[in-house]
Amino acid sequence: MHDVIRKIIAGIATTAAAIGCVIVSGPPAAAAGKWCNNSVCIETYDTGTYLGRVEVSVVNTNQPHRISARVWTTNGWSARTKVEDVAAFRTYRDQAYPQRHFPAGTRLCAEGFRGGASVGLPCVTLTN
Repeated sequence: MHDVIRKIIAGIATTAAAIGCVIVSGPPAAAAGKWCNNSVCIETYDTGTYLGRVEVSVVNTNQPHRISARVWTTNGWSARTKVEDVAAFRTYRDQAYPQRHFPAGTRLCAEGFRGGASVGLPCVTLTN
């Protein structure tokens, strides 16, 4: 019985470690680029670990919605974008302006909201 419990715990630990590796890894942002998840995209225009401007876009559906987004980094910077009523089939866009250098390995994330519900969460890791 003790061996069975130990094997189960070891299996759970291995699975948790594998999931953690998938979550921690992600596309690196060594250069300007665009990363998307579901209906939300985040776009950077700077290279390396400096972020001057970050653009967030949220694709709307076939109904008008109130849309907004939140942008943040894992080392404490965050900003909320404007709230906008968007017509059907329109894409909401707004910018955040960190205007600073972040340590390599910092994660930049953006979460978009459509009608109060989260509709995507792209993240990217900043590298030199």
